[in-house]
Amino acid sequence: MEVRPVGWVTGGRVPVEDDAWGGVEAVIRLDGERFGPEALYGLDTFSHLEVVFHFDRVPEERVETGARHPRGNTGWPLIGIFAQRGKNRPNRLGVSRCKILRVDGLEVHVAGLDAVDGTPVLDLKPWMAEFGPLDTAFQPAWATELMRDYY
Repeated sequence: MEVRPVGWVTGGRVPVEDDAWGGVEAVIRLDGERFGPEALYGLDTFSHLEVVFHFDRVPEERVETGARHPRGNTGWPLIGIFAQRGKNRPNRLGVSRCKILRVDGLEVHVAGLDAVDGTPVLDLKPWMAEFGPLDTAFQPAWATELMRDYY
């Protein structure tokens, strides 16, 4: 399988940190050799965007395949890698939803994207309400606690 970035995150946060992403603004800049501005036509009519990206700064030896305590907090239970959203995933893929501020040529200006400057972006999809949960969503208490200051 070959996957090539469609663009990169520019600006926003440089250090890899876990919390306070809500106020972070960044730009997703498409690869101008592969795409023209028409690839983004109509995106500005949506409020939010889903971004698929690569956690390119996670070394292979840090990848998790079993269970761990989220963020190393032993007060939380051992949780399998597929039951959490940590960056040390087997394929190092991230998925994030963020607010679209504006679209300008090959640039999508966003807020709340939890990817750092230079991150390879693999795909962009507009967020549509119908892709949200159709039933009542629930999650364990540790996840609510973990996410308290995330955005």
